[in-house]
Amino acid sequence: MSTITESNSTETRLEDSSGTENLHSSSSLGILDRALYALFSRHADRTRHDRDRKRYRATDVNASFDVYLSRTYGLSWVVFLAIFCWAFLVTVAIPDSVLASLASFLHDGLPLLDRVRVPNVQRMYAATGLSVACATISKRTVVWAGGLYLGWSASARRSNIERTLPGAVRYLRALSSGSDDKTAMLRKVADREESYGDTAVAFRKVLNKAALTGSVDDGLRIVARDTPSRDVLAPFLLKFREHAEQGPDALEQYLQMESRMLSHRQSRSREQAEGFLELIAEMFIVLLVTPALLVIVLTVMSVLAPGLAAPAPPPFGWLSMRALIIYSSGAFILVVGAGAAVVMSSLRPADQSAPKHSRSSHPIELLKTLLINPANTAVLAVPLAFCVGGLLWMLDYTPVDTVLLSYVAFALPVGLVSVRRSRIDDAKDREIKDFVHAVSAHVGLGRPFSTAVERVARDVDMGALQSDVTDLAFNANLTSRDGDLRRDALTRFVENVGTPMADQTIGLVTGTLDVGGDTETVFDTLQVEIGRLYHQKKALRSNMLVYVVVGWTTALLIIGIMIAVNAYVLDSFSQLSAVSNSNAGLALDPNAVQPARDRHRFYVVTQTTMLACGWFAGYASRGFYEALLHSAALVTVAYFVFAGAGMI
Repeated sequence: MSTITESNSTETRLEDSSGTENLHSSSSLGILDRALYALFSRHADRTRHDRDRKRYRATDVNASFDVYLSRTYGLSWVVFLAIFCWAFLVTVAIPDSVLASLASFLHDGLPLLDRVRVPNVQRMYAATGLSVACATISKRTVVWAGGLYLGWSASARRSNIERTLPGAVRYLRALSSGSDDKTAMLRKVADREESYGDTAVAFRKVLNKAALTGSVDDGLRIVARDTPSRDVLAPFLLKFREHAEQGPDALEQYLQMESRMLSHRQSRSREQAEGFLELIAEMFIVLLVTPALLVIVLTVMSVLAPGLAAPAPPPFGWLSMRALIIYSSGAFILVVGAGAAVVMSSLRPADQSAPKHSRSSHPIELLKTLLINPANTAVLAVPLAFCVGGLLWMLDYTPVDTVLLSYVAFALPVGLVSVRRSRIDDAKDREIKDFVHAVSAHVGLGRPFSTAVERVARDVDMGALQSDVTDLAFNANLTSRDGDLRRDALTRFVENVGTPMADQTIGLVTGTLDVGGDTETVFDTLQVEIGRLYHQKKALRSNMLVYVVVGWTTALLIIGIMIAVNAYVLDSFSQLSAVSNSNAGLALDPNAVQPARDRHRFYVVTQTTMLACGWFAGYASRGFYEALLHSAALVTVAYFVFAGAGMI
C-alpha cells in the first residue's frame, strides 16, 4: 500500500481532502493508523457512509475520510470489548433475587412477551447474550456518533462562516478598489483567519484547490459545492467568479451590493441569537434553582422516608442515597454552568470577541506586563494559590473551603487584571474611532497618509492611544517611500493596540494599500466600517449586561434560600426527629436530620451554584478571564455569608 488514496481519481482526492495536506501516504501515518486502515478502510466505500462522506467534505478535519472512519471503527471495537466485559461482570455479580426480579419486570412489562412462557436460562448464557447485545448497541452507537460529530462540525463551520462572511466581503470590496486579481484578493482574506474565521479557511481551500487544478475558477466551484454554508457562501463564491470575469467594475458593484445584503442578514441573525439567549437564560435559572430546591425537599423528606439513609449502590456504598443525590446535584450544577458558559461564548459574534492574551516568554517582559496582561498574571497566581491552599490546610480549614479559597486566590487577581486590561482596550477602541476620522479628514484634503498621521499625533489628544499613534507617525514618516515598510509600521501599530477592532479596521488599510488601493477610498470605507463595529460593540455590551445581572441575581437568590432553610427549617426538623424517639406514635428516624452535616451539604451545593453562576455571568460579560472574576467573587460572597452566620 504505497498511498492510501492513490487509486482514486484527482476529482475524488479533491473531494475527500480538506487541503493538499490530507492526501496521506502510508509513510506519513503512524503504526496504529496504518493498522486501523488495513482493518477497516473497506467500510469507507459502503453506501451507508455516503452521507458521512458528504458531511466530511464540509468539515475541516485534518485526516482523510478513510483514516477518520478507520479510527471510528477501531474505537467502536474498543468500546465493544469494554462494554461486553463490564456487562458480563455486572450480570454475573448481581444476586439471584435481583436478577430474577429484573427478568420478571421485563417479561411482564413487554406486550406479547408477557403472554409467552420463557424457560429458565443458565446465568452464564444469559450474561453472555445480554453482554453481546449491550456491546453491539454500544459499538453501533460509536459509529453513529462518529458521523454525528461530522455533522456537528459542519454545522459549527456553517455558523462561523455566516457570522464572518459579511466582514470578509466588506474587506474584498475595499481590496477591489485597487486590484482585479482574484487570487491576490482571496489570499488577503485567507491570511486573516483571526478576523474572518472559517471564511478565511474556506478561501484558503479555494487557493489550495486552485493550486491542484491550475484554475481559481475550479477552486471556487469545488469549495462552493462542498461548503456547509449552502445558502450563503456557496452562491457568493459562484457569483464572485462570474462577476470577476466581467471586469473590476462589475466585481466592485457586486461586492458593494452583497455586503449590504449580508449585513442585513447578519442583523436578522443577531436578533434571532438574542431571542435564543433569552431562552438560554430562562433555562439556566430553572436548571440551577431546581437542584437547590431538590436538596431542600430531600432533607425534609428524609425525616419521613428512612430509606433515603440507606447506603448507595456500589461503588458509592460509603454514601447514603440522600448524600449521593445531593452531591450529584452539585456536579449537575457545575455541568449546567459550564454548558451555559460555552453557549454564551459560541453565540458571541466572532468580530466582537474578547482579545486573546498570550503569555510572555521572557521573564522581564512577564513582570513588566503583570498588571495589564491576565495571561501573565495567571502564571504567578498559580503558586500563590498553592501557598494559600497550604496555609489554609495548616489552619485546619475543611477540604472544601481549602479548595474554594485557593481557587479564589488564583481567579480573583487574574480577573481583576482582566477587567483593568478590558478598560484600557475599551478606551483604545474609543480613541481609534476618533483617530480614523481625524486621519480621514486629512487624507480627504489630499495629504499623504504619513503626513496625516503626523498631524493627528501632534494636534489631537488620543488619550490611551497617544503613545501608539506617536509611534505610528514616527515609523510612517521613516517608511513612507516603501510600501512594504509602511505595511510593517501599520502591522506594528495593530499589534501594539492589541484589540480586535484595531485588527479589523487598520488591518483593512494595510491589505488594501498593499494591492494599490486609493487611500481616500480606503479611508472612506474604513470610517463606515469602524463606526459599524463600534456601534455593534456598544450594543452587544449593553445586551450582555442583562445576562450578567441574571447570573448574579440567581446566585444571590440561592444564597438567600439556603440561609433561610439553614436558619429556620433544619433545627425544627431536628427537634421533630428527637421528639419522635420518645413518642411511639411517630415512626420517624431520630438521626435523619443532623444540622451540622446537612448545613455542610447545603454549603457545598451553594458553592457549586456560585461557580456555575459566575462562569455564566463572566462569559456573558467578556469571556474566560471575567468568568474567573465573577465566580471567585460569588464564592467569596457565599463563604462570607455562611461563615458570618455561623453555618460552616
